[in-house]
Amino acid sequence: MSNVTERRAIVVVGGGPAGLAAAIAAYEAGETDVLVLERDTKLGGILNQCIHNGFGLHTFKEELTGPEYASRFIDRARELGIECRLGTMVLDISPERVVTTVSAEEGIRHIEAGAVILAMGCRERPRGALATPGYRPAGVYSAGTAQRLVNIEGQMPGREVVILGSGDIGLIMARRMTFEGAHVACVAEIMPYSGGLKRNIVQCLDDFGIPLLLSHTVTRVEGKDRVEAVTIAEVDERMRPIPGTEVTYPCDTLLLSVGLLPENELSRDAGVKLSPVTRGPVVNESLETSIPGVFACGNVLHVHDLVDYVSEESAAAGRSAARYVSGATVRADGGIDVVATDGVRYTVPSVISPERMGDNLTVRFRVGNVYRDHYVSVYFDDERVQHRKKRVMAPGEMEQVTIKKADLLKRDAIKTITVKLEEE
Repeated sequence: MSNVTERRAIVVVGGGPAGLAAAIAAYEAGETDVLVLERDTKLGGILNQCIHNGFGLHTFKEELTGPEYASRFIDRARELGIECRLGTMVLDISPERVVTTVSAEEGIRHIEAGAVILAMGCRERPRGALATPGYRPAGVYSAGTAQRLVNIEGQMPGREVVILGSGDIGLIMARRMTFEGAHVACVAEIMPYSGGLKRNIVQCLDDFGIPLLLSHTVTRVEGKDRVEAVTIAEVDERMRPIPGTEVTYPCDTLLLSVGLLPENELSRDAGVKLSPVTRGPVVNESLETSIPGVFACGNVLHVHDLVDYVSEESAAAGRSAARYVSGATVRADGGIDVVATDGVRYTVPSVISPERMGDNLTVRFRVGNVYRDHYVSVYFDDERVQHRKKRVMAPGEMEQVTIKKADLLKRDAIKTITVKLEEE
């Protein structure tokens, strides 16, 4: 492109936990020309407002708050001298890996990258998708917005609270609002199971006597200028409210924790193939997308339950990007498709080239319901090679299996790797 302003080996889009881990790993793998682009005025991403503990148990073998966890990576990036441009919005990524940015200091710039790592994170599902009858009065917030108001801005959204959706942010905000003196009447969840981690249900709801109403949803919001009450009803198997089960809860605040969506507008516009299940990019064993040299990691790829797994995955993406720009990546045609079925909703990655993978490859997935005493099985074509019993599996918690390169290479022409759940 004639309007390229500069050229960089690796450009990382996003300065949150995923982007920082990817940038550090790429640098430590030998590629020192790494640039991190972050639209906010500080690094750390969503972790800056997650002041609760529980982070870092896998990565650092100790319990940290979100800001403490982020600071470990921020400090390491600074030690290495990795350039991080703050207040810089990425407008476009071309299929040729030209990244267009805009900032108050530099205006519009065009950066030609040897490799691009997508690490934009995720956003909350908007309340408009809920189609709840009633006005749209003040007092209806996404759980993440309420978290920022309380933890960063020092503002209380309200005092009488109902929470719709049992995602982890909603569960954590039930406890946080209680700490700040609010009364949380209940958490309603339309599904017959929680969308959050079991430990958050125990520590954030059970420990404070906050009821979790499964198979329930908000059917009406009362109030014109400010929320005055919400009506909650039980739902049937088709998610339809059951007449006669309605209960009205007086409240001044409704928090919505109804799911997270990978932030993939840039990916889509660049032509990256997206998964209809995760809404994140389809990637191979190197976390490379359908566009050569463009990699994805963290919550922009698929929504994680633990930030430790985000860091682990993102480091792998950083090392893959470093290999790509150095020319060390082995060329491989096609690959082995990874098929998710029988209770497994998706896998990351979804295609594997044995020649390009390391000795061991972690394949992460989520299940589509609550399963008890089921086996996680892995098949190479029709041959079952793994069969591991799990006492309980739930959609809110990520699962994983490990694929060994040696096991793939000693078999001829495997067409598919299948990950499924089995009762015996």
